[in-house]
Amino acid sequence: MTLISTHSGRPMRDPLDSRQPRTASATGVAVAAPCSPRRRALLAAGVCAAFLSACSAPGSGDPGALAQGVVWQVDTDHTNPQGDWNRLGVTDLLVQWTAVDGTAFLAGNDPASTGLQTSERQPDWTRVAGEPWARNVIVGLAGRFDEATARAQVAQLIAQSKQLAAVRPPVRVDGYYFPVEVDPTWQDAAKLGLLLDQLPRPLWISVYDNSNIGGAALAAWLDGWLPKDVGVFLQDGCGVYARGPAAARGYADALVQRLGKDRVRIIAEAFRPAPGGVFRPATAAELEPQLRAYRGYRTYLFDGPHYVSAQLVQELLSLQQQQGQK
Repeated sequence: MTLISTHSGRPMRDPLDSRQPRTASATGVAVAAPCSPRRRALLAAGVCAAFLSACSAPGSGDPGALAQGVVWQVDTDHTNPQGDWNRLGVTDLLVQWTAVDGTAFLAGNDPASTGLQTSERQPDWTRVAGEPWARNVIVGLAGRFDEATARAQVAQLIAQSKQLAAVRPPVRVDGYYFPVEVDPTWQDAAKLGLLLDQLPRPLWISVYDNSNIGGAALAAWLDGWLPKDVGVFLQDGCGVYARGPAAARGYADALVQRLGKDRVRIIAEAFRPAPGGVFRPATAAELEPQLRAYRGYRTYLFDGPHYVSAQLVQELLSLQQQQGQK
């Protein structure tokens, strides 16, 4: 998802300003170096085991919690994420990207090798690493706010991502996320499959379906080109009214049937359209049915700093308590 702010565009697909929302190792799992197509077949089984180990590691979140993860879309106005998302059960952080539109948010960035300028406003990665909602961090690599531009420049973004992956932020790295989102309307998506071989593992991408082709068809499309050792974050589509929670759960189930449980996680879109072409935070009454429907999946809130306030956290907990008393 190129996530969005409350002041602009749509969700995790294009972010703030003209960006819109769309709705990304110290785990004891070795993070593999980029592998050749020849080596990938030998490594696939090991990487699948890595996914399983990461999901079951101590402190990796309570599957019965309201959510297990939160997304952070970094930009120059949001370099200092604050929240109490851990009250919902969140222990995992998905960083949307560490470089966007040519600007890197890693102090170790080398402009000469990456071609990226270093942002003057840097996140306090050490503080983030100490937060209870960031015990396990999936580090986003290089992206673009504009989806069409990102897809057109995907090879360049892969090259930049390779360089960024070597500049590890001081967090517990649980994997990597390549932030060029895919959907069935992208006719050249299959080319991405080969390019992903250049990036380290464990590796994740995200997928959405606003065309409503159905979960089984989406799963078959992904399975036709996505490397077998790459995981998928499914954007649920609830934030743009593409579907309801039950239908989104059906999509996830279809992906699991085709790709396997350990390769599928869900992005719960915590926003809704507002007048003027912008987005607002979802209410607890809107968001809670999504989280309830996705029980059994590792579910990530998109996105925490923009949409999931302390008040919304408290309202979700109160609603959960009320339902438990019925």
